[in-house]
Amino acid sequence: DLVCVGAEPLFFLDYISVGHLKPKLVESLIEGIAEGCVEAGCSLIGGETAEHPGVMEDDSFDLAGFSVGAVERNKVIDGSNVELGDQIIGIESPNLRSNGFSLVRKVFLEIAGKSLDDSAWKGSESTLGEKLLEPSVIYAPTILNVLKENEVHAIAHITGGGLPENVSRVLGKSFNAVIHQSSWETPRIFSEIQTLGSIDLEEMFRVFNMGIGMILIVPPKSTDQVLEELTKHKKPACVIGEIVEGSRQVEILR
Repeated sequence: DLVCVGAEPLFFLDYISVGHLKPKLVESLIEGIAEGCVEAGCSLIGGETAEHPGVMEDDSFDLAGFSVGAVERNKVIDGSNVELGDQIIGIESPNLRSNGFSLVRKVFLEIAGKSLDDSAWKGSESTLGEKLLEPSVIYAPTILNVLKENEVHAIAHITGGGLPENVSRVLGKSFNAVIHQSSWETPRIFSEIQTLGSIDLEEMFRVFNMGIGMILIVPPKSTDQVLEELTKHKKPACVIGEIVEGSRQVEILR
């Protein structure tokens, strides 16, 4: 979220609440947070742990946190420079990231009656639980490198609301985004959710990232160099759409 406005992440603080304090659990959570901070290039400088017996179940925990970053005022990326004809580059996400899990639980555990220890699908080497808990890709250092040498007009992190809601936020009032679903391969996990839950494609795109974790809107002259930089940092990406005249809508062509 910070790099979407061009900011460099500086530090992170966490908050962990538990029903019953279990040191090994908290240690494991902190280790994961610290690993993520290292990958994102920011410092974990503190946090708080709260114990709530009688309010939370002994084995449950709630994890939250926030990060602070910095960017020069004249380098803030806010979408105001988006122009007609700009291209939309999508950076791939191989998994769910952190969105849509209420629907995921309903589909797999209630509708399909699966266990988290079951195979994710026929022929998969991973259990369902392992597949659902695959780590999110952290794009921050790669995006900051892209911004050093390239003109980027807008960036959107594809979280809750999927491509339609997150891309529309960075469009001007007189522009639409046209996205071509056929330009990237949607990971298998999404087709499993759609099939088992009998969910229409429009709802899938509203809830999930559908294989695109972040988008960059760039002028055509920057496209090749941006794609080259993303490839150099092992972040698979491709052109998935373009900016056309409109009214801040996102059209997904199948």
